[in-house]
Amino acid sequence: MQGSATVHMAAPADKIWDLIADVRNVGRFSPETFEAEWLDGATGPALGAKFRGHVKRNEIGPVYWTTCRVTACEPGREFGFEVLVGDRAVNNWLYRLAPSKGGTDVTESFRMSASPFVNLYFLFGGFLRQRRNVRDMTNTLHRIKDVAEA
Repeated sequence: MQGSATVHMAAPADKIWDLIADVRNVGRFSPETFEAEWLDGATGPALGAKFRGHVKRNEIGPVYWTTCRVTACEPGREFGFEVLVGDRAVNNWLYRLAPSKGGTDVTESFRMSASPFVNLYFLFGGFLRQRRNVRDMTNTLHRIKDVAEA
């Protein structure tokens, strides 16, 4: 299961990347993840750095923490992370930034790791989650846009 959303922002890629890659900002932008903190001595984005996010699923619950690991960290171009269950990645999130029309096109995407469970999940309602994720990514990007363009 996967999906993406793209929003054009009239702001430089470096400014947008700084907002996205500092996971402590997530509560300003995400409809579901209302806070995050770096783990294991990490103080900022770097490949392999871990953080945890505090999630309120569908904005109503349940509420839980997820541990994540940075998988892409190229200033001004991309920032990505995987959501972990133990040491196993179950979902991958990526932001890509591309120069466009005097600003930046920002694409947020997610991709769940392939498994028989994910296939069954998609058939029995996961498609609703996919639709929700795309809507939430669009909302997240518009909230980032508002700050980046201010």
